[in-house]
Amino acid sequence: MLTRIAVFVSGGGTNLQAILNEESHGRIRSGKVVLVVSTNEHAGALKRAEYFGVKTCVVNPKECASEAEYNQKLFKVLDENNVNLIVLAGYLHILDNEFVRRYPQAIINIHPSLIPAFCGKGYYGLKVHEEVLKRGVKVTGATVHFVNEIPDGGEIIMQRAVAIRNSDTPEILQRRVMEKVEWVILPKAVELVSRSILLGKKCY
Repeated sequence: MLTRIAVFVSGGGTNLQAILNEESHGRIRSGKVVLVVSTNEHAGALKRAEYFGVKTCVVNPKECASEAEYNQKLFKVLDENNVNLIVLAGYLHILDNEFVRRYPQAIINIHPSLIPAFCGKGYYGLKVHEEVLKRGVKVTGATVHFVNEIPDGGEIIMQRAVAIRNSDTPEILQRRVMEKVEWVILPKAVELVSRSILLGKKCY
């Protein structure tokens, strides 16, 4: 028995790739990615999923009349695939309270900073790294956390830091955080939470 995982994406899917790589190498043993859901039909993440033979679907919130309609479409595809863990990996849509409450302690997200710094509404993608450099902090990193009704406000599962260099640009820093932190801790957190779901225990 394995935890059945859906990964929500919007873009290129590098974090999805990290998860699928670790799963293929047997380092994610308690869960299996069974579905990739994208907000964007042109997302590179869809091709990555197809390469690994993972089922994909596109549910675009802009094509829905309301958030409630968007939720219902997501609920339908998640139920059809018996999903019990949702991983947000570069997913650029804030899930509403109705959605979050339906999956308590079963949605996790990767955020490119050391929460509680540089997080919350408006902090995503390159914007985070731009703000980190503007503030002149000496370390940054990434955080995997549970998703609740507050953006980036759920319990922290795992964090890792990297030092900031004088030569860093937002783009260089973003790449280093991805390579040294995000692609490492997200698969580890997926395994940890997948195992906790199977055992019915908290992992934090």
